[in-house]
Amino acid sequence: MTNPVVQRIQQDITDNDVVLYMKGTPVFPQCGFSAAVVQVLSELGVKFKSFDVLTDPSLRQGIKEFSNWPTIPQLYVKGEFIGGCDIVREMFQAGELQSLLKDKGIPVKEAARA
Repeated sequence: MTNPVVQRIQQDITDNDVVLYMKGTPVFPQCGFSAAVVQVLSELGVKFKSFDVLTDPSLRQGIKEFSNWPTIPQLYVKGEFIGGCDIVREMFQAGELQSLLKDKGIPVKEAARA
């Protein structure tokens, strides 16, 4: 038997180059960690698709099981799980996130590192 939530997540990360599972929306994040990842992606000018896990409890639990990662937000680039807020922020500050995005063919604008 296949899990419809897992199928949906797989479809989401296949159909979209950059996907952020977050609490709230990019305009109205519902937690500081989600807001921080949105800020990093916005600063880099990266277009991304977001999914609000607060509106769907099965997605909220399903994404944790899918990635084997206990926290939200979760960032995916070209189907690959990158990490949560701390990892994304550290990669951004080190310039690694910009390199990863460029290597995967995602356009980014140069941003000052915090």
